[in-house]
Amino acid sequence: MQPSSSPERATLGEDEFQALLAERLPNLAQKLARLAELETQFAAALEREKLAALKELAYGASHEINNPLANISTRAQALLRDETDPERRRKLATMVTQAFRAHEMISDMMLYAKPPKLARELVDVVVLVDRVIAELTTETKEQGTTISRSGEPSSLVASVDPVQCAVALKALLSNSLEALGRSGQVMVSVRKVAPATDQTESGVEILIRDNGPGISPEVRRHLFDPFYSGREAGRGLGFGLSKCWRIVTDHGGRIDVESEVGKGATFRLFFPAPLG
Repeated sequence: MQPSSSPERATLGEDEFQALLAERLPNLAQKLARLAELETQFAAALEREKLAALKELAYGASHEINNPLANISTRAQALLRDETDPERRRKLATMVTQAFRAHEMISDMMLYAKPPKLARELVDVVVLVDRVIAELTTETKEQGTTISRSGEPSSLVASVDPVQCAVALKALLSNSLEALGRSGQVMVSVRKVAPATDQTESGVEILIRDNGPGISPEVRRHLFDPFYSGREAGRGLGFGLSKCWRIVTDHGGRIDVESEVGKGATFRLFFPAPLG
C-alpha cells in the first residue's frame, strides 16, 4: 500500500511543494505559539478568578462563622471553669478545641486567598528549620516518630519572610507526621543552591523526606488543592499543603514532590532568595 499524500503534494512538484511548505510553516508556528500563549493566559485568568472567589468566601466565612464560633468557644470555656465532672469537662474541652480548629481553617483560607505582603529579612534558614522542628517535639514524642536534620551544619543566611516560611515548613512537616501515623521518620536537609548555568537561580533548598505510605498518582494531582482530602494516602484535610504552596510560590519559589505508593514521599522546597 502506497503512503497517502496531501492534495498539494499530489498536484505540485517536489520543489513547488517544498516552497509552499516553507511559506506556510512560519504562519503555522505563529498560530501554535499564539495558541500556547492563550492557553497560558486562560490558566492564569482562571487561577485569578478562583482566588478572587475564594477570597470573597473567606471574608464572608470570617464574618458569618467566626462570630458564632467565638460565642461557642467563650461559653464552653466559661462552663469548663466551673465544671467538676470529668466526662463533662472532656466534652466541653472538645467543644473548645473544635471551635478553635474551625477558626484556624478560616484563617488558613484567608491566608491562601490573600496572603500578607512578604516581610523579607536576612534569616538563618538552618536556625529557622531547627526551631520549627523543636516546636513539633511534643507531637513526635506522642506518636513515636522522629524528625532529624542534615545538610548545612552551621548557618545559611537568606532574604526571606521568616514568619511565613516557618508557617509553610510547619505545615509540610505536620503533613508528613500525619502520614506516618504511630511510627516512622522524617528527614530534613538544608542546602545552598548555586546557579549551575546563567538560566538557573541561586537560593535555598529544603528537602523533607518521610518513610510513610507514599502518595498515589490520583492524590498527587490534587495535593495542593484547598480542602482536598488525601486520607487514603495518610494526608490530611484542609489547607496545610495548599498554604505551604501559596507561601513558597509568593516567594517566587516552587515545591516539587516525588513519591511512590509504599515508598514514602519527598518534598523539595526551593526559595530563589538572594543569599547573604
